[in-house]
Amino acid sequence: MDRDIPARRRHSLWAEEPVGTPRMPDPVRNAAVRAVLIVSVTMIQAVIAILGAAGQSWVAAPAMLFTIASTVVATWSVLDVWVTRQVWNQRNGVVSSPSSAARALRREKRREHRAARAAARARPPRQATTPAGSPTTAAPRGV
Repeated sequence: MDRDIPARRRHSLWAEEPVGTPRMPDPVRNAAVRAVLIVSVTMIQAVIAILGAAGQSWVAAPAMLFTIASTVVATWSVLDVWVTRQVWNQRNGVVSSPSSAARALRREKRREHRAARAAARARPPRQATTPAGSPTTAAPRGV
C-alpha cells in the first residue's frame, strides 16, 4: 500500500439529517395513514363510478353507491385523525416552548415580587426627619 496516497474514507449512502418538525405520535400517525388509504380508495371508486357512468355500464350504479358510502367513511377517518391528535395532546401535555418560556418568566417575576414584599414587611417602619435633622416618628395615615 502506498503511503503517499491518502486512504479513502467510506461514506455511507444513508446520512441522517435533523428534521425541523418532530415526528407524529404513533396513534396519530396510524390514524393519518388509515385516513390516507381510505381517501385514496374512495377517489379510485369515484373515478370508476364516473367512467362507468360515462360508458353507460352496469357498474356505474353500484360503484356510485359504494362511493357515497366510502365518502362518509373517509370523512369519518379524517375526523378521527383530528380527534386522535387532540386527545393525544390533551393526555400527554404537549410542551410549547414559547409558552413554557413565558411561564418561567412569570414564575421568576412572582418570586422576586414575593421576596420584595417579604423584605418590605421585615423592615421596621421608616422614621421621618424634621428640618432640623432630628428623627421623628411619622403619624399614622388616616388620622
